[in-house]
Amino acid sequence: MKAETRIVICGALIAMVIGASGVWAAQQPAAQEVALNAAGQKLLARYSDQLKALQAEIEKALPKVDEKRKAAFLKAYQDEAAATAAELNALRAQDRKPAGHPSKKDYETAKEALALAATKAQPAAKAMLADLETFLASDKLDAKVAKCVVLSQATPRGLAEFAQQGKKQEALVETLLADDELMKQMAIADGAKDGEYGQAMKIYTDIQKASTKSKDGALQRLALAVSLEHAVPVKQTNPAAQTDAPATVDPAKRYLHFEKAYLDGELDPGFKDLSVWDYRLVVNGDESDDILAWGREMLRNYRPDHISTSDYRWRYVKAVKTDVKYGSQDNQYDRPELHKYQNILMNGGVCGRRAFFGRFILRAFGVPTTARPQRGHAALVHWTPDGWVVCLGAGWTWGWTSFGQDRDFLAHTQARMTGKPFEQVRRAQLVGTALGEKRAFGFHAGASGFWNGVALYRQRAIIEEAKAVALAAVGEDIGEANESKEKDIVEAVPITEADRKIVVGQDGVITIPATACSKPTSSTAKIVFMKSYLGGMQLHYNRNGTPEEFEYTFESPAAGKYALGARVVTPSWKQHLLVAVNDAKEPIDIALPFTVGMWDKTQPVEVSLVKGRNVLRFSRNEPVKGLTIKDFTLTPAK
Repeated sequence: MKAETRIVICGALIAMVIGASGVWAAQQPAAQEVALNAAGQKLLARYSDQLKALQAEIEKALPKVDEKRKAAFLKAYQDEAAATAAELNALRAQDRKPAGHPSKKDYETAKEALALAATKAQPAAKAMLADLETFLASDKLDAKVAKCVVLSQATPRGLAEFAQQGKKQEALVETLLADDELMKQMAIADGAKDGEYGQAMKIYTDIQKASTKSKDGALQRLALAVSLEHAVPVKQTNPAAQTDAPATVDPAKRYLHFEKAYLDGELDPGFKDLSVWDYRLVVNGDESDDILAWGREMLRNYRPDHISTSDYRWRYVKAVKTDVKYGSQDNQYDRPELHKYQNILMNGGVCGRRAFFGRFILRAFGVPTTARPQRGHAALVHWTPDGWVVCLGAGWTWGWTSFGQDRDFLAHTQARMTGKPFEQVRRAQLVGTALGEKRAFGFHAGASGFWNGVALYRQRAIIEEAKAVALAAVGEDIGEANESKEKDIVEAVPITEADRKIVVGQDGVITIPATACSKPTSSTAKIVFMKSYLGGMQLHYNRNGTPEEFEYTFESPAAGKYALGARVVTPSWKQHLLVAVNDAKEPIDIALPFTVGMWDKTQPVEVSLVKGRNVLRFSRNEPVKGLTIKDFTLTPAK
């Protein structure tokens, strides 16, 4: 969808779209202070003293910076940040304006001003980074800075409020403040949500008690991500009919869910290498754990090709493109016994619901994702091994995330993906936090203090050194439409003779694999043959595309009446399949069950076969919804 074609109907949903992303919300103020008892007052004094002492130690240990060079650097940083914001505002102001409109010239002026500001900033930034090169590359102060950041973000009072609850809570805080490596991990990952480090430590401890596997490697990072992100309870959405369902996600169960899925090989291959920060954008969904499991099983059953596709930009999330119908007219038929995401797959929706489902199915398979709305439209961004990509919306520049402008988010993720070099960026940011600077997520956030400026220029240098490339958006033209103008490439899957083999059992039952078609004999845009998680192959009849018949030619050992049934998966209701036997003029209607993405069998219909060669010709009345078929059976009538 191009920037010029946004539809305002989605605007009311955008606040909801952003809601589930919480990593950058780590430093929101506490909602309400809790009165401190005598023990709490002592704890407050202790934590306050620790914070002041650490700040003094850090300031003393920082490298001395020439004041004139520092002033020149800050001026350059402030000028570029101001020019960056002005350029983006001007760009968006001229959007959809006719040629010759004054805003077009204003944008060109702003763009030139930004280029000039960036050029002028280079000498001062380069000189400052050179002066600080040794410091940024050293981890000597990391432990003290991390502890200072924890105390600062949690606040001494916040920690005292938590610790005064009892011996266990106080011990949790003391354990945290004594664990340098854990605090460094937390700080790199953007800290506990809303500064709730006490609660994060409780969750982390609970998870480690619940699973011995959570202490090392990917699962330790996952455990920490859940702890940081769920330090403030995550609201859980449930089917309307489940009035007794939990209101919030259980953090330990969320961890155990993903641990099992990971160990069972159900998640994306890239899951094992994600950082704590990345995992936070997997585990923060509003869905219940059973619905996460449903999402994976549904896609394995219904569209396994979306799991195996080599195009990471569309992996899993292509289900939105193929099967979440655009339009809100059927939303009135949402069922109270179904979860929100099952209803979206069933009845479609406009941009908000489609983006919701896209992010859900990505999370289900362990892929980091977050909302990326733009003016009047909801879209998403998600991780790939080659970088983050915008899906279902206009490209980078036209939207924002809960972290800030999407350009800043892109730069941040590009730097994070460099691994070790990114630690220098975060080191400078954390020093800034320790010294009371306001965090600047990027140049679009406006200028902050000296150390945040150092972080952003080091980040830019790292991105340039890595030669990072911004991925182009996908699904722009289906953000608010059903069919793409871009032709889908159907990946060829070889079909063996075994896959086509029609079997007649000793009881006379004829089993016809869905891929044993005599027409078509290979995949088309409408009818796609794909590998099945049940073994062998299966056939998928696409929701979109030109109607197409498919047929089977086979030998029957005896003439007579047979009960025809099929093993199918349907993601939506009110579906039918028509079958004409041999030269019949009128087809027979097969009512398809609504299987909610699981395998099930159709109710048998009666057909008459001749001995020897027979042809079953299947068709569907348009418009149709997607359908997957494993096989057909013809059982002799008794």
